[in-house]
Amino acid sequence: MKILLAVDGSEYTKKMLAYLATHEELFSPHNQYTLLTVNPQLPPRARAAVGKDLVDAYHREEAEKVLGPVTKFLLRHGIDAKTLTKVGHAGETISKTADSSKFDLVVMGSHGHGTLGNLVMGSVATQVLANSKVPVLLVR
Repeated sequence: MKILLAVDGSEYTKKMLAYLATHEELFSPHNQYTLLTVNPQLPPRARAAVGKDLVDAYHREEAEKVLGPVTKFLLRHGIDAKTLTKVGHAGETISKTADSSKFDLVVMGSHGHGTLGNLVMGSVATQVLANSKVPVLLVR
């Protein structure tokens, strides 16, 4: 199975990894894993002020902060995952990546704000559920 793990470095990512580690059917070296982290786009004026090289370096550093610990965790369990870093709106980017790369499953942690929180803030998980054609497993 080809599985996309959407990670953001939060406690919810850790909970998602703990859940996976206890479910052999999902957490196996027989599956193909890709880690995806999405950095928000910096405002245009900030990008223009600091320049492309600095912005790119910033995005690389932020992605490594998220992907490094998750990659180490997976390697300790015998899983060598691919990594992807994208810049944009997280919900849209995760669902587009899942669909375009033909993943079988998206797994992600959910902050669990609830209905009112989703109305006010919008939820990455809610947007992925609404826009992805790929099954999504949310872990709270």
